[in-house]
Amino acid sequence: MSTEHFIIENRIEEIPVLAEKIELLAEKQNFPGKVTMNINLALEEALSNIIYYAFSDNKKHLINILLSVENKKLTIKITDDGIPFDPTLHKEPDISLAVEDRPVGGLGILLISKIMDTVKYSREKNLNILTLTKHLK
Repeated sequence: MSTEHFIIENRIEEIPVLAEKIELLAEKQNFPGKVTMNINLALEEALSNIIYYAFSDNKKHLINILLSVENKKLTIKITDDGIPFDPTLHKEPDISLAVEDRPVGGLGILLISKIMDTVKYSREKNLNILTLTKHLK
């Protein structure tokens, strides 16, 4: 099993830096190109939601990202100390509605669920834990 651990601050500027690190890891692990792009997209959506909505103060918070690869399966575990939010309980937006008739939000969560094979949430010791898995074919 191979694991990588990254810690970013709750600043949106951290996401492109993380994306570069993910691309290097993906190259080292021989991920298919499309998988790498999708992983970065899912991470960008999940992390931007955390950065924009999880913290009710303007203080620095750390977000932990643990990636592990075992038996052609990637597991991403994102942990933050923000307000509790379970994205798996979020109702899917009705994408059949016209854009102007849709409520704001929810598309990022939908995108993550379409890209990743599983999306799981838990709350432990005042921490949000979002676990994403993707089979690397």
